[in-house]
Amino acid sequence: MTPAKETGPVVLYDGYCGLCDRSVRWLVDADRRAVLRYAPLQGETAAPILERHGIPAGGDFDSFILVENLGLPSERLRQRSDGALAALVVLGGWRAGLARAGRMVPRAIRDAVYDFIARRRTRWFGRLDACRIPTPEERRRFLP
Repeated sequence: MTPAKETGPVVLYDGYCGLCDRSVRWLVDADRRAVLRYAPLQGETAAPILERHGIPAGGDFDSFILVENLGLPSERLRQRSDGALAALVVLGGWRAGLARAGRMVPRAIRDAVYDFIARRRTRWFGRLDACRIPTPEERRRFLP
């Protein structure tokens, strides 16, 4: 397994959200090529990224964000359903095909479903007391 590139992509997630934690665990397991890196939205890695894109840091985050081309002039954020689908494309294989099919659904509908789940995620999946601690093997893929 080769290490993730320094320029991305990076998944920014709510480190205290039970659903987000489960989603990240699933992505880590599914990402056999170790392409994706991960950082909590509440962490020091996310703060300057959010600032560069005019997103207020702090508070209650309800968005899954995939950062492409981290730190480059072409840096780009994909949020909500676009972020989740973009992460699946990075994984490749049947997951990328599923994401491409998902993109045929209009963004307004995808994001409405995303928002419906996001509003209920802590009720359904709970809230964690702390961000997850990666295993020693995963540590290089997690940013502060």
